[in-house]
Amino acid sequence: QVQLVESGGGLVQSGGSLRLSCAASRRTFNSYYMGWFRQAPGKEREFVAAISWTGGVTDYEDSVKGRFTISRDNAKNTIYLEMNNLKPEDTAVYYCTARLGRGQTRQPLDFGSWGPGTQVTVSS
Repeated sequence: QVQLVESGGGLVQSGGSLRLSCAASRRTFNSYYMGWFRQAPGKEREFVAAISWTGGVTDYEDSVKGRFTISRDNAKNTIYLEMNNLKPEDTAVYYCTARLGRGQTRQPLDFGSWGPGTQVTVSS
């Protein structure tokens, strides 16, 4: 297990930008497949983006492609989610998550570690 802590959420107007960060506790951070999910009120948790060990492979949910960018800095045990052109429908609690091992996935149950979440609110 790895402990995760998100930061960078907040209130932003439609069309604005935010950068989320997720700091991980383990020195073996570079062994983890990392991702971001989000959950809006009354909705199920949904996949947003994920990144491979090396950062060379990324995966995005269709509605965020071209607007969000996931990246990682293994030297700092941190991943990021750069969010541009934010829309009111992006409003949600955003969760950082980690999966030990290889293999691309979008299923929440495949990820063993979760952060407490950070709120992102986009006003119209």
